[in-house]
Amino acid sequence: MTGLTRRERLMRAIAGDSVDRTPVMLWRHFPGDDQRAADLARAHGLFQQQYDWDMLVIAPPAYFSVTGYGLQDEWRGSPSGRRTITRRVITRSLHWTELRTQEPLRGDPGRQLECLNLLGDALDTEVPFVQVVYSPLTQAAHLAGRRQMLRNLRVHPDRLRTGLNILTDSTLRLVEALRRTRIAGLFYVIEEANYHWLSEAEYQTFGTPFDLKILDSIPERWWLNTLSVKGSAPMLRLFGQYPVQLLNWETEHARPELDKGLALFRGALCGGLSAGQHLHTGTPAAIRDAARQAQRLTGGRRLVLSTGGPIPVTTPLSNIQAVRESVTMAVY
Repeated sequence: MTGLTRRERLMRAIAGDSVDRTPVMLWRHFPGDDQRAADLARAHGLFQQQYDWDMLVIAPPAYFSVTGYGLQDEWRGSPSGRRTITRRVITRSLHWTELRTQEPLRGDPGRQLECLNLLGDALDTEVPFVQVVYSPLTQAAHLAGRRQMLRNLRVHPDRLRTGLNILTDSTLRLVEALRRTRIAGLFYVIEEANYHWLSEAEYQTFGTPFDLKILDSIPERWWLNTLSVKGSAPMLRLFGQYPVQLLNWETEHARPELDKGLALFRGALCGGLSAGQHLHTGTPAAIRDAARQAQRLTGGRRLVLSTGGPIPVTTPLSNIQAVRESVTMAVY
């Protein structure tokens, strides 16, 4: 089997069929460039041109969906590429009831839509690209800080739920606007489904209903939707029936391990490498070994080789290249 297109390769991986080689992708933030639509589009385009990923994840500033509520941030040089929050919006529980639905054509979401339209014109039509969108509960943690959000969840749940409804409505409006772009799906990020912070019952009350409102609104033509679950103790067993095609988590540092994840999810797993241990501080040889191990664990099926999160902006170029070269032929 030779000469599969990116879409064919990804769809076969999602279905569990054999592929000519394992699909591969990495993603990262572009601090500074992410403040201007044309610069962010160009940065992603060059990243794709240099490494020829099977899919391209378009990463806005991490707090792009909540700056319209008054959150302020600035770039302070973090290797993660994330901006630092300098002003939160929610400092007491009543503030959740004061949020208002945001329009996606304004501010940072509007700039992101412009970036996607520029990429749609510039990228080869055969390159599938997906847009990062953060879950409502994750957005709530951005607005209040995790500690404040968790306190409100347990002491003033109705007020928090009011805020989550507004955040969900704003996100649904963003998804509706994204329908007019050429994206192949969402890269849906959940940061709060972690046993260190919440119980499963709490997440199923304050996370799951809002997640599903958004994911159920995805149009059928978006064929490449990814659920990315952050944290060292992710609640992966809650997400086996989510309507997405790829499941992403930090497989090197969080349970379950990559091979055991196959039993939890019907689509393809997206992982096998660590953004920190392998990409940031590792070596090309260590990356090649980890890629071989990931392919062995999965039998080379239902796998998109990647990391559990964005790679640091200071990642050695030789390490990025090693990831791409590790899938030029089947080695499992």
